[in-house]
Amino acid sequence: MSHLDLIGSKKRKRGERVFRFKSFGEPGYPVEFIGPFRENVKALLEFGHSETNSSREIPSWSFQLEFHRHHPVQILLFVVEEPVEASLNRHCNHCQYVGWGHHMICNKKYHFLLPTKDTVAAYLNCEGNSNNNRAGSANGKSNLLELQGHIMHGVFHSNGYGHLLSVNGVEMGSDLAGHHIMEFWDRLCTGLRARKVSLNDNSQKRGMELRLLHGLGYGEPWFGRWGYDFGSGTFCVTRSMYQKAIEAIQGMPLYLLIHHLGTSNHEIPIIFSRYQALSDHSLVTLGDLFNFMLELKSRLPTENSIDTYNSGITAETTCRWSPKRVEMATRVIVEALKRAEFRWVSRQEVRDAARAYIGDTGLLDFVLKSLGNHIVGNYLVRRSLNPVTKVLEYCLEDISNVLPNQEGSFMTSQRVKERYKISSLQLMKDISYLYKCILKDQKPALGAGIFSAISVASRIILDSKYLIKEYSGDLPFKVELGFEGKLNIYCTVLLRSNREVQDEGTEKAMPPYECVTLKNIATIDELKQEVQRNFREVYWGLRSLVVESVLNLNANGTDLVFGLVEVGRKLVFQGSTKEQGIMNGQIYECGLNSHVVDCPCGAKDEDGERMVSCDICEVWQHTRCVRIPNTVEIPHIFLCNRCEQEIVLLPSLP
Repeated sequence: MSHLDLIGSKKRKRGERVFRFKSFGEPGYPVEFIGPFRENVKALLEFGHSETNSSREIPSWSFQLEFHRHHPVQILLFVVEEPVEASLNRHCNHCQYVGWGHHMICNKKYHFLLPTKDTVAAYLNCEGNSNNNRAGSANGKSNLLELQGHIMHGVFHSNGYGHLLSVNGVEMGSDLAGHHIMEFWDRLCTGLRARKVSLNDNSQKRGMELRLLHGLGYGEPWFGRWGYDFGSGTFCVTRSMYQKAIEAIQGMPLYLLIHHLGTSNHEIPIIFSRYQALSDHSLVTLGDLFNFMLELKSRLPTENSIDTYNSGITAETTCRWSPKRVEMATRVIVEALKRAEFRWVSRQEVRDAARAYIGDTGLLDFVLKSLGNHIVGNYLVRRSLNPVTKVLEYCLEDISNVLPNQEGSFMTSQRVKERYKISSLQLMKDISYLYKCILKDQKPALGAGIFSAISVASRIILDSKYLIKEYSGDLPFKVELGFEGKLNIYCTVLLRSNREVQDEGTEKAMPPYECVTLKNIATIDELKQEVQRNFREVYWGLRSLVVESVLNLNANGTDLVFGLVEVGRKLVFQGSTKEQGIMNGQIYECGLNSHVVDCPCGAKDEDGERMVSCDICEVWQHTRCVRIPNTVEIPHIFLCNRCEQEIVLLPSLP
């Protein structure tokens, strides 16, 4: 592949426009996006600074962006137009893994990159070494697209389908947080009118897989904040399996975890009680707990801490009751709750029981209003709104058994307070600890019964890594009479050599519909010419396309399109091409599958996971499914179970 010349990026023209990072890609900034994807990209690149210095180089442009935070940060956006002839691999593995392998190969790809200073320096260093060593050729030079560690790298095919390849936020040394990068990418996709965009979710936070952590806390991956949802899973995981796994792991009752883990791990019940003390509602399931902790993390300042311990009620200076009377009323209410034997009782029931000792109903109302998730002695007073009756209810939780000191006696008030003081750092430690003990490193006690679901559900969620967002879909425009007397019509092409696959599904034999714009006085013949021009421009395998007829419209070539094609109609054209690859599938992203996949998990196609081939039958299987750990190299000789069994059954030689 030809190289990019980034040296020119250091020699900017004085007065070159600088764009606001947080607005780039919005309507009208820097351009109005009113056409299909490929036209919008061309319109955007007119505002870029050309980085191409010779005909040997692939076309590229750059944009200066400025991000304002505490101080302005200068960022470069590079857009690289990669023609299919310059690509090292014409077929797109990303398309194959997410189910788009039936798409035709496009003539061009557009790479959008936010490189770090290190990646630019690495490229320029290789460029300088290559220039000093005259023996180096263009193909041997380092290429910006091949370098790793970009702040962001996304690629679009010219038909509007794309892939987000990498996002590296602050933890990876970037000046931008991950959510700022995603907001920028989302604006680009929306503005350019991309059809669908996929990504491989490998995002992590302090060693925790975010698709598992956020799946437990929010029921969706971290990228779900921007509309990305389950696209396809590895190891034959389906959407239904993914949804059931989310429901199972979110609904795991906390009391069962405490019962099975609390005896061997005293820290877990302490963590549960710590956040129950801070919550205004009852935390019943594992999903409730992680949702509360993640929400608290988003609101808790990094440098501050919250004291989750509340020892009784402190009377304010403006309170009309003395601290002694408030404390006495608190003890009466706690004793009334003790007599309820730790069951949930309504506010009115507690109030009536306390009135036998305290006649001042105003004082009781004040204490009941203030007494929620407070620790009084060895008890945590919990308050929650009954979801059925909509009535406030109270109960006591005995925390003395989860807060013993080393001598076995109860903790002092000061030591309890220390345990319940939380900072942002402590919160992240607690999240990591629960993630490790419950989700990652399950003990043998978790291997049986209902807890086996945690391991299975976690594995399914982790295998659901390919996410897709539909931006404008297969039909990005309404079929309507446009401005200036122009008509927008959806059209696609079915090649004559592919007519035999119609019974198996015509959609797989046809590229996605393209919006063709023509005057309302255009004829059917002119429409066919416009369709032919559009599809030749987009697809590599249709460069010699000849449109012959309209399959689902009975019309003559001289008939006017307007009046024959009603609003909302989609037209299918029949055509032919001289490309040889059409006969063996080489013009499709999946290419010609030369090997067979038949894995015990049910997979019949490659999904990006590590595989091994049997040396006898040459059938491919996942290494994980045949019990070869990822930490172990693939053996030089491998036999699948079926071939092994056949060898065993062979008669022995005399």
